Amino acid sequence: MGHTPIDPTGTWSALDDVVTRVVDTRAEIARLQAQESGLLAEAADLVMVRTASRREAGKRWDTDLALREVTSELGAAMRLSDRAVQARMASASTLDQSFPATRAAFEAGEIDAGHVSAIIDAGCSVAHGDLRAQYEQLLLEAARFETPTRLRSIARVVAARLDPESVSDQQQRARERRHIRVINLDDDMARVMADVSAAHAHAIHDRLTQMGRDVREARADAEADDGDACVVDTRTLDEIRADIFVDMLLTAAPTGHGEGDTLGAIRGRVQVTIPVLTAAGLANEPALLAGYGPIDRDTAARLAAGAPGWDRVMTHPHTGAPLAVDRYHPSAELRRFLSVRDERCRFPGCIQRPWRCDLDHTVDAAYGGPTSAENLAHLCRRHHTVKHASAWTVEQLGGGILKWTSPTARNYLDRPPGVVQFVPSDMLNARGSVPHHDCGADPPPF
Repeated sequence: MGHTPIDPTGTWSALDDVVTRVVDTRAEIARLQAQESGLLAEAADLVMVRTASRREAGKRWDTDLALREVTSELGAAMRLSDRAVQARMASASTLDQSFPATRAAFEAGEIDAGHVSAIIDAGCSVAHGDLRAQYEQLLLEAARFETPTRLRSIARVVAARLDPESVSDQQQRARERRHIRVINLDDDMARVMADVSAAHAHAIHDRLTQMGRDVREARADAEADDGDACVVDTRTLDEIRADIFVDMLLTAAPTGHGEGDTLGAIRGRVQVTIPVLTAAGLANEPALLAGYGPIDRDTAARLAAGAPGWDRVMTHPHTGAPLAVDRYHPSAELRRFLSVRDERCRFPGCIQRPWRCDLDHTVDAAYGGPTSAENLAHLCRRHHTVKHASAWTVEQLGGGILKWTSPTARNYLDRPPGVVQFVPSDMLNARGSVPHHDCGADPPPF
């Protein structure tokens, strides 16, 4: 569990003071950001008034002139482009009209602009105002202890569970915008960007990773066998992944890097959670792609149909916490359970996936710590080292919740993603069939 901090020079006391002032400063910055957002919302209202007056005057030939007038003026004053100001005004107007609880927390300095953005971006797919209020309640609770990056993933899941029909429609529209583009970079480089389904993207990355590791191991074996320096491969895994990506697209096989037959047998792996009633066609709760969030049910069904085996995951009916994972022919059951429960490194704020982490004993086995779900958690190498070699300590509170204690004696809770993303059944059962409409009562003309 770590060791007791020894602070002969008063370092932790000084750090405690710094942390306190940083937290206070960030809260004040958030309050000022909220104030700016309110002013931009006022500017959006002015655009609406100007647009209406122009229409009443019969000037309908250029309906966005009022918007350009206002954004140009603000852009010049803020030293931003008018399009950047337009995007900020749209977000501010949405916050003002559709997310009152989020706006209040922002104004109080309880959350910052990153949290607000995460809540709004996913929350706009929640069509009905009552559902959106429930969505805000769940997300603001999570925002008290989650980073904006992790909150964004949670928000997608909660929105999909509360309003699956609207989110499904939005996902379909997004798939219709899939494309490939190339962005030129400096130093004779370019970036290939593919906007594709999340399931395909994660499977592609996983397959490239598996191939890259096989290539690296094959080169290491060859070096050990013949001792020839010419076979030494100094590339990083990122470099090997990129090389195989190019080979696969240009030659339809990883011809330049290792044995094609060996690498060709590798298939990308994705972890998808499908509620049993959804799989049976009796409910519409979304399927979840680990590391991303909700995916459409048709994709999940196709993945399930082709899966070589299924893990059965039993969860708590009131909290969503995983209780057990099994198979008819179990294989490394505890590892599978913890991979499902954790989904990432369990240090607060970290998003490293389980396959990049160590499965660590919270209480060291050498000190009697059991090898059980109540004493194991995934930690990436960086935070594994922090736990064992610094004054940070950690304990498990049950249900997969970890309590980390910093050198300044502050406590930080890290909850399993499945618990944070869980939507109580009474919220799901209470919802009715509601018509879809865009965020905001009167969306601005931008």
